[in-house]
Amino acid sequence: MPGSAWCATCARRWAGANLRRFAVILLGVLAAAFGVLAIPPTDPPVGAAPEHALSFAWNRDSMWRSLETDYKALRGSDCRMTVARSASRRAALDTALAALSDTAEEPEAPAFDSLEAGMFALAPAVAACPIDLDAYVRLYERMREEVKRQSRGWDVRAVAARRRLYRALYGGRAAVEEVMLQHPDDMVTLLAGVSEPSATPAATIQGVEIHSGDILVSRGGYPTSALIARGNDYPGNFSHIGLVHVDSITHAVSVIQAHIERGVAIATGAEYLRDKKLRIMVLRLRADLPQLVADPLLPHRAATRALERARAEHIPYDFTMDYADPSHLFCSEVASWPYHDRGVNLWMGISTISQPGLRRWLASFGIQHFETEEPSDLEYDPQLVVVAEWRDPATLFQDHVDNAVIDAMLEGAERGDRLTYPWYALPVVRVAKGYSVLLERFGRVGPVPEGMSAVAAVRNTAFGRRERRLAAQVDAEATQLAQERAYPPPYWSLLDLARQAVARR
Repeated sequence: MPGSAWCATCARRWAGANLRRFAVILLGVLAAAFGVLAIPPTDPPVGAAPEHALSFAWNRDSMWRSLETDYKALRGSDCRMTVARSASRRAALDTALAALSDTAEEPEAPAFDSLEAGMFALAPAVAACPIDLDAYVRLYERMREEVKRQSRGWDVRAVAARRRLYRALYGGRAAVEEVMLQHPDDMVTLLAGVSEPSATPAATIQGVEIHSGDILVSRGGYPTSALIARGNDYPGNFSHIGLVHVDSITHAVSVIQAHIERGVAIATGAEYLRDKKLRIMVLRLRADLPQLVADPLLPHRAATRALERARAEHIPYDFTMDYADPSHLFCSEVASWPYHDRGVNLWMGISTISQPGLRRWLASFGIQHFETEEPSDLEYDPQLVVVAEWRDPATLFQDHVDNAVIDAMLEGAERGDRLTYPWYALPVVRVAKGYSVLLERFGRVGPVPEGMSAVAAVRNTAFGRRERRLAAQVDAEATQLAQERAYPPPYWSLLDLARQAVARR
């Protein structure tokens, strides 16, 4: 018996020793695997800048500051005198617009410079005395329509035409929104555009008649949405595109769109509006285009083709942004490829991304093509008219904060800043990527999007966290600045705050 007890003790000691040895080996194997999975890949090659591409810069800092100085002076003045002067200036701009409507001008015509200068010069007075806000917004709408009309005779691929369209449409919108943000309670949430006739089925959404084949251009509320909007040679206001289909019998609205997470998907009109959006614009093909004169239902046929394909097959998201390959689609391609197949080539002025720091960042997310179709740039296509534009008063200021933060971050990219991430996150995401690939074989969506590499996913997450952290800092400091000055800080002040936040990182 004593011998049996001794043998049992030996067996337990042997088992314990082997268990510890196994645990050490297992931990060693796991540590080695973790170390291997943590090895960063080499940076992806960065494609060359598109030929003849040139990024736009306002270079008007002194003018922006002078406008703010004018605003501060006018805030304490007699509004009756201010409104009278504003009415006189607005009448002069109305006259200039009326004169343009009878002519065909080149993009560099002095008349456009005068309109631009007049719109900006009028902004401080309207911000100080918002009784004129509605009239100022209508003036911008008429200017936008006239510039769009004039652009039908321009080569919109040329630098002069591209810059004029950008200065007038983006610049005018920026002026209007700076005025609105001084009086958020009086904000004009719906800007009516051109009531372009259409023969396609229609439905009403939020008071606007939407037709099958219309294109919805929107701005999401996520950090990557701000990067998409700002990350090109002409920083814009929009990050996403959806194609509208309206059923000819039931008039049910479907929106076909491409999502990073799951590829091309279909949403009802209500589902589309529920998804977080800071602004939405409705674009429609001109009814007088030769292709529509020959076939007035062409937009509906294009939307129907997109809807049928989205229902019939899984279409992965195109992270490379190759608009020439319709096998994978990013959001802009959802609109461009069905129209292209019917003889309408959208994005007459194709988007470019030329700045080396920005291209390096985008390449690290998987983008390979830097001459592509950016959502913001579709507005400048003369084949399309703006039917309506919605803004959300509760989120417009956040939209501006995000823009300022992204602009400051991209300035850092040009100085050599890199997209970093916690080294220990990569092994976890690589395992999640393997799990995602397995789920995709069964038609399910995994934690890492199809087509996105693990390192791109971890960079994306780290980028989003950094942008949100910086935006929170800028928002808090902007709130304090508004209390000190007694008015919300304009965009150039937000950019100053964002630059300081980036420098403190």
